[in-house]
Amino acid sequence: MGYNATVLKVMIASPGDVPQERQLIRDVIHEWNAVHAEDRKVVLQPVGWDSHSSPQMGDRPQAIINKQVLQGCDILVAAFWTRIGSPTGAAPSGTVEEIEEHLSSGQPALIYFSSAPVRLDSVEPTQYHALKEFKSSSQKRGLVEEYDDLGMFRTKFARHLAQTVIRLLGQREATDAIEVLSPPAPVVSPEAHELLLSAVDAPDGIVMQINALQGLYIQANGRNHVEQGNPRSEARWRAALGELVESGYVEDRSGGGELFNITEAGYNVAFTTDRRSSVVAGGDAGV
Repeated sequence: MGYNATVLKVMIASPGDVPQERQLIRDVIHEWNAVHAEDRKVVLQPVGWDSHSSPQMGDRPQAIINKQVLQGCDILVAAFWTRIGSPTGAAPSGTVEEIEEHLSSGQPALIYFSSAPVRLDSVEPTQYHALKEFKSSSQKRGLVEEYDDLGMFRTKFARHLAQTVIRLLGQREATDAIEVLSPPAPVVSPEAHELLLSAVDAPDGIVMQINALQGLYIQANGRNHVEQGNPRSEARWRAALGELVESGYVEDRSGGGELFNITEAGYNVAFTTDRRSSVVAGGDAGV
């Protein structure tokens, strides 16, 4: 059965020396769609000059790509290794021009630099020098990420993509609802709020509750919140998970009491609440 969904276009920008990263970006986007698209009614569409541009005359090649492909994109992802790319007449490379155009529209850009080893005789000094200058400039203008290998790149990008989509949707929902009065969110404990934020940061958006021989595990984003061998800690974090269920912020879709998915309300409250403060009254978050 079909469903209506918002489509967010994700621009993939990179020079020619990172083809594996380009494919990984597409793979991660498709994985996000498989897990979240129907539930959140959002589909991510990967786009790039190699798949979405067509022949046209009358302007610089990169200017045509900007109009045909980049314009209207909601997120941009760029990866670099040893090259910056070919000059466009307006920027050091097409990738750099795409980044600058996208940033000028006020949309988020995720920029990654590979630190993987490379044979020195395969590096073009001019290209590498220009890339180092761009990297230094980017680090002064915002947050960029480095990665050592493709596995690290996949892990980081999957997490960053999920966070970016959630923030972007939260901003749009806040704009759409600016004149609508909403009821206050249910008050939860510091532990429940902390557990929710951990789950929101996880690419799969899942809280796991496992009863093992070693004791209780309540885990999200690879972190077990329960102090092993501490009955009070077990009781506290079990109660925190119960609060999230009762508040409608997570739900046990399988019915087994082990895997809990964040709901739409859970995502919304996590990113409309200042992470530096609790949404609760009283209580010590420590165990």
